[in-house]
Amino acid sequence: MTTHPAHPWRRYVAIGDSFSEGMSDADPRAEGRYIGWADRLAADLSTRLPDGEFSYANLAIRGRKLDDVIGPQLDTALRMQPDLVSMVGGGNDILRPKVDLDEIADRLDRAVATIRVTGADVLLATPADPVDAGLLSPLRARHGVHTANVFSIAQRHGAHVLNLWGIRALRDWRLWATDRIHLSTEGHRRLAQAALVALHQPVSDARWHEPLDPAPAVPRREQVAGGARWARTYAGPWVQRRLTGRSSGDSVTAKIAEPTPFGPRDLPAD
Repeated sequence: MTTHPAHPWRRYVAIGDSFSEGMSDADPRAEGRYIGWADRLAADLSTRLPDGEFSYANLAIRGRKLDDVIGPQLDTALRMQPDLVSMVGGGNDILRPKVDLDEIADRLDRAVATIRVTGADVLLATPADPVDAGLLSPLRARHGVHTANVFSIAQRHGAHVLNLWGIRALRDWRLWATDRIHLSTEGHRRLAQAALVALHQPVSDARWHEPLDPAPAVPRREQVAGGARWARTYAGPWVQRRLTGRSSGDSVTAKIAEPTPFGPRDLPAD
């Protein structure tokens, strides 16, 4: 068994939306609950410290916009006095028909500065490159600008970046859930490894970034039919929620609301 060196973090708090909540890495132990890359990262980090010295909270909730992430969530996180905060927000704002990417960047910049003043480290994340994402590919320009802004913010404040844009394996739909918006269990597992890289920590899986074996070719007719099913099942309801001012997270609360000792024992067995 490989032993990794200890790291400086004793209390990690994740804030954000569905990405950090862990959708769609379903937890088989509880209906409607998800695991996700942040939980997997926390479990890994805990193994590098003496037992009982590491705690973790996850305040991220699906559907939340930047107002909540850098507002109530950040305020709550700072009261916990973390030394590591992952903050991934703005993705739901960017999906709106009209968006000011510069304003999002300015608000994220101020939030990172607020965290860094406390002495805590910050982990940000870029969006994935949607170049091969079919109906979602028109978002590439927005995602590209946001990615550049995230790296600029990190450079100014000495933050870390989980670079989804640079993970070419994520262009494979098999690493995504059927909604084509959230990652699968394998996608989240790989992202936990990418987060370790972003934090300059040794990984436990050196092949995390490698692409999957080639998939069988899918006839064009099946691709079109699959796109139509996705639009009916996922895109349509999403648009309807936006038109009515509802969110998938309206009745959801933080899954780990207080800093809690956390480790591999808190994840389901593979």
